[in-house]
Amino acid sequence: VQLQASGGGLVQPGGSLRLSCAASGRIFRANVMGWYRQAPGKQRELVASIVSNGFANYAESVKGRFAVSRDNAKNTVYLQMNSLKPEDTAAYYCKFSHRGIDYWGQGTLVTVSS
Repeated sequence: VQLQASGGGLVQPGGSLRLSCAASGRIFRANVMGWYRQAPGKQRELVASIVSNGFANYAESVKGRFAVSRDNAKNTVYLQMNSLKPEDTAAYYCKFSHRGIDYWGQGTLVTVSS
C-alpha cells in the first residue's frame, strides 16, 4: 500500500487547511485511516482516525476544530482543520491500517504563524 498526502502549508492563526491522503495498492475494505502529527522535539501523536464504516476518533486538543472524513471509493482520507492555532504546527502524517499492518505516508508540513 502506498500513501500520497497533500495539502499542508503556511496559514495564519484562525485560518483553515485541508489535508488529503490517497491510498493505492491492494486494499482490504475493512481498514482504518488516520492522521498523526509530530512537532519538533515531541513525540508523534494521533490527531484523528476514521474506520471504514465512518466511525471517527479525535484527540481532545482538536475536537470541535478538526473534522476527519473519507471517500471509500477513492481510498482517500481528508482532514479539515479549522480555527488553527500556533500549537497545531507540526508535520502531519497519514496512516493506513488493515489486517494488522500499518502503512505511513510522507509527512506534510503545517505551519500556523502570523
